[in-house]
Amino acid sequence: MSEEFPAPQLIDDLEGRSKQNKTRVAKDLLAGTAGGIAQVLVGQPFDTTKVRLQTSSAPTTAKEVISNLLRKEGPLAFYKGTLTPLIGVGACVSLQFGVNEAMKRYFHSKNTGKPDSLTLTQYYTCGVAGGLSNSLLAAPIEHVRIRLQTQTGSGADAAYKGPLDCIRQLRSQGKLMRGLGPTALREAHGIGIYFLTYEAMVADQVRNGVPRVEIPAWKLCFFGALSGTALWLMVFPVDVVKSVMQTDDLFHPKYGKSSFSVAKEMWKRHGLSSFFKGFGPTMLRAAPANAATFATFELIMRLLG
Repeated sequence: MSEEFPAPQLIDDLEGRSKQNKTRVAKDLLAGTAGGIAQVLVGQPFDTTKVRLQTSSAPTTAKEVISNLLRKEGPLAFYKGTLTPLIGVGACVSLQFGVNEAMKRYFHSKNTGKPDSLTLTQYYTCGVAGGLSNSLLAAPIEHVRIRLQTQTGSGADAAYKGPLDCIRQLRSQGKLMRGLGPTALREAHGIGIYFLTYEAMVADQVRNGVPRVEIPAWKLCFFGALSGTALWLMVFPVDVVKSVMQTDDLFHPKYGKSSFSVAKEMWKRHGLSSFFKGFGPTMLRAAPANAATFATFELIMRLLG
């Protein structure tokens, strides 16, 4: 991964590196938040279906999960637990993009002699840094979301009365950060691939004479869709392990307390197929959700200037 690609014109490049914009980081974070909100709104129904499939105790299909959700819980059930990711994923994507952009600027400053080039390894490293930073937010946010998505009771029968009650209970039990290990692994490698794929395609446009700010929205959507697909192809089994950990019994887990023990028990009980439960909905979600994420991020950055 050493091939050099032209840097796809950071906003700092367009303004002149001698005049660093002090609001750059704030703009990165704001645009990332907007991208995260777009991702949740587009992807939540797919994600709810995926989580129900991954954590089902009996063999089932996406069609059966969707049918049961509609029949027993109504169409709004697809947006169960949305408030937490709407706020949380906005923050997570904001952090991912903010750290990624900061790392790109860092490598620009270190690439003396070839200041307008980043290597594929550097793009991957930028994403890894963004993913690792994000995992500290993503683990508790996803834990809360998954607990809410998978509870079938309502009203007085609900284990959690809402996201704040879920957070309070998990914190008091010392279990809020369950699943941090597989989350960090998924985020580091997955987000590394995510940004590497996207930035390489944007860099190709720049190399062919198209400024970053002039890349049409449909191409941004296409690049984002491919990047999201690449991400999930790389890390899906790890995500299943994380989901199983975060839905297992809090004090007497049936699958074990570590990522390794969970994976071992999954293999023992259900074989290789258990690591790909929910793969279909996830891949269907990956393209539209991440197309919306990147297109929103880029367009907001253009509006902010």
